[in-house]
Amino acid sequence: MVNYKDLGLVNTREMFKKAMAGKYAIAAFNFNNMEQMQAIIQAAVECKSPVILQVSSGARKYANQTLLRYMAQGAVEYAKELGLHIPIALHLDHGDSFELCKSCIDMGFSSVMIDGSHLPYDENVALTKKVVEYAHQFDVTVEGELGVLAGVEDEVSAEHHTYTRPEEVEDFVKKTGVDSLAISIGTSHGANKFKPEQCTRNADGILVPPPLRFDILKEVEKRIPGFPIVLHGSSSVPQDKVAIINKYGGALKDAIGIPEEQLREAAKSAVCKINIDSDGRLAMTAAVREIFATKPAEFDPRKYLGPARESLKELYKHKLNNVLGSANTVE
Repeated sequence: MVNYKDLGLVNTREMFKKAMAGKYAIAAFNFNNMEQMQAIIQAAVECKSPVILQVSSGARKYANQTLLRYMAQGAVEYAKELGLHIPIALHLDHGDSFELCKSCIDMGFSSVMIDGSHLPYDENVALTKKVVEYAHQFDVTVEGELGVLAGVEDEVSAEHHTYTRPEEVEDFVKKTGVDSLAISIGTSHGANKFKPEQCTRNADGILVPPPLRFDILKEVEKRIPGFPIVLHGSSSVPQDKVAIINKYGGALKDAIGIPEEQLREAAKSAVCKINIDSDGRLAMTAAVREIFATKPAEFDPRKYLGPARESLKELYKHKLNNVLGSANTVE
């Protein structure tokens, strides 16, 4: 067994406590390769921000669990090499079984999510509690979920959206002992979060999705005051990246995300962790497609993955500075 503390990682407890006090949110950026990890750490160090390295079940299979452990340890040392010892957590995104969560804990993860939101309520409670009891033996933090997000991303898929029921949250938190709770207030997975007919057009002709259900968020806060809340499916789907992808041969239709001003508003509340995955995929893909189209003779992976990494870093810096508000919170 590998303890995350031996890798230089931290769990999310102190991160979230400081985030709520400072009215900002911690970014949970998904990664599955070296360039993504480098971009996350470079951005976090340059912005003086804590960060969560987030790994889905699919990413873990893709990258290999042993390599991920050493990449996370390397990320801690890399940050120091860049000049700042920032708090870094390694988190399992959407763990769907006790066995997967246990395996991640045993391999050095400092935080895990057990997603039983698709199960009947009592089964979700029982599964989440089982993960919590195991994780807390090793001071690993646990995120649970109530409500279902629509959309498709990695191995997570749901056709219909189910909002979190505020009347369930107090009972769920009390019975399970979770450290944070992912809720459903209108975000969704993937780059196609909304259908055009669900949106309105602003003065510039840009499709604007329906607003997040801040009324549900406020009711949840009222029922579990001071408790860390998590938003999944919170990519904003930057239209400039979509345009580049489509210009150079892509076929992204109706790619619509969550407006960044709504995420900034959420970050000032009890929402202290915001998950971002699709935006990073778009930034990397746009950079790679442009190079393939404009420099067709190029075949050195460093010549297209390097610019993709730079594009990703700039996107992440923007998120830390202007959306989540976590920049300049590490000395």
